[in-house]
Amino acid sequence: MESIVKAAEKAQEHGIDLSKLPQNMNMTTESITANVLAMNANCPDERMKFIFQSLVTHLHDFVRETSLTSEEWMTAINFLTETGKMCTDIRQEFILLSDTLGVSTLVDSINNAKPPGATEPSVLGPFFTEDAHDVANGESIASEGKGDYMYVEGRVLNMEGQPIANAVLDTWETDGHGHYDTQVSQLLIFRAIRKMIGLLGAETDDGSYAYRAVVPVSYPIPSDGTVGKMVTKLGRHVFRPAHLHIQVQAPGYEKLTTSLYFKGDPYLTSDAVFGVKTSLIMDPEIVTDVSLSKARGFKDAKPHAYLKRDFILVTPEQGAEARRVLADRARVAI
Repeated sequence: MESIVKAAEKAQEHGIDLSKLPQNMNMTTESITANVLAMNANCPDERMKFIFQSLVTHLHDFVRETSLTSEEWMTAINFLTETGKMCTDIRQEFILLSDTLGVSTLVDSINNAKPPGATEPSVLGPFFTEDAHDVANGESIASEGKGDYMYVEGRVLNMEGQPIANAVLDTWETDGHGHYDTQVSQLLIFRAIRKMIGLLGAETDDGSYAYRAVVPVSYPIPSDGTVGKMVTKLGRHVFRPAHLHIQVQAPGYEKLTTSLYFKGDPYLTSDAVFGVKTSLIMDPEIVTDVSLSKARGFKDAKPHAYLKRDFILVTPEQGAEARRVLADRARVAI
């Protein structure tokens, strides 16, 4: 038939070599997986082909193992559709989904493995934004009245204990009510908690940093969307323990994204996004000397929490070696 000939010609025009495609008719539960893999076999990107081979295999095995119903699969599709609709410029519901399923921590652990002695990474979280304004070293990232005072200081060092000058430190946290600045309704008028970016130790070359903040509190992940509802239906709670986000970058070193957690928080061992590591748990000192509060720049002369923490960065070579060791261990385990 003429239409069939034209269809074949159209395929050639689009660069489709029909001779290289499998004869994939009459699919069964046993044959469908191999046929999908065969259809993808001509992918010119070897890494992409490998990823989709594994994805299709595991996804099909999951469907067969669970005897997934059509209604359940449509529920999953609708869930993902609604998750996408929840995303905005200041809210990433898919990151939250990744976090609550433990995928973010798993991917982070594989791709940001560090050698012993380096500061361990932790999940970025869904509230990181790129629009932070600069705050000078030693100044405040928090608006007055948004929580109990906290003073944070330390140094940025390499694995040999040497200071790293001119590092850029980016930090963000909740206010005393558990809200990030991106959650504040009058966002363009008032910032509850700001991030801080600065050149650390630029004048003294000692890698030191310091800033005023507030004591963060434990808080629920957004529970008005698809992810919060999913977590609740799974019989889990939606809370994260109190934490302070830190991101450090310096020329010649790998970027570090981590968080500091606080001793005694009731959610340390059941974090909704699986981000807590014991090496990142801190026990702040309570400073009762109000003269020191004033000297550190706090507006009111009252006690404050004091947190001292050094961050140990690694070079790309040191990071690559740590990831090689991790990959070797994974291969042995398999």
